[in-house]
Amino acid sequence: MIAENLETPRLKLRRLQLSDSKPLEEFFFHAEATKFLKLDITDKDLPVKWIEKQLLRYEKGSGLCAVTEKSTGILLGQCGIMFQEVDGIPEIEVGYHFLPSHWGKGYATEAATACRDLAFSAGISESIISIIDINNIKSQKVAERNGMKRGKQTHWREFDVYIYRITKQEFLNK
Repeated sequence: MIAENLETPRLKLRRLQLSDSKPLEEFFFHAEATKFLKLDITDKDLPVKWIEKQLLRYEKGSGLCAVTEKSTGILLGQCGIMFQEVDGIPEIEVGYHFLPSHWGKGYATEAATACRDLAFSAGISESIISIIDINNIKSQKVAERNGMKRGKQTHWREFDVYIYRITKQEFLNK
């Protein structure tokens, strides 16, 4: 499920486009922003390659979207619903990455909450996860503000991660 055309009071989500590569350089070439992704930040083509990966995900029905500020149209980061597999189990993940200049303003929580709500209202899963590096405290706090609880720790794609989860029942009881 692609979260395109999703809106919140301050944000709009849309599909990423290759033209987003320039503003996303702030994220991809920032050591602190990417330290939990194990990316080669010396690769000048990294933003384009990342967007191309999302375009392929869109063909399969999921992927990160561009998150823009409604009032200005400025690109703030990415957030979306993604099909993942964790320990051999298919999962629905809400993922997010924001430009460092927009950290601490509540955008990640606002976008992630909207994606969570969309996924549950569309009935695509009985639970939703966020896969977060065990050392990424900022993203863990976003997941917690999104109503998720830390579950198991596992090794996923070269990363030691926590699986944060919220079930549909927990969502409905909020």
